Amino acid sequence: MAKKNGFEAALRRLEEAVEQLESGELSLEKALAVFSAGVKDADLCRESLRAVDLKVEQLIKQADSSDQRESLNGQ
Repeated sequence: MAKKNGFEAALRRLEEAVEQLESGELSLEKALAVFSAGVKDADLCRESLRAVDLKVEQLIKQADSSDQRESLNGQ
């Protein structure tokens, strides 16, 4: 997984890239470079969110398993 601030930093860079691209003030070459970096940042965000999603699913399964064990033990 990315660094602790990796997701937030990548999201911030992605938002800045969108603003730059929407401004229409970039040359074609600069727009392509900003877009390319944005794609990489979007991939990093997607990967980070996927890892968090998997962790949340694991935690929910563990909690469900604990609840089932408690009810089977009569507690």
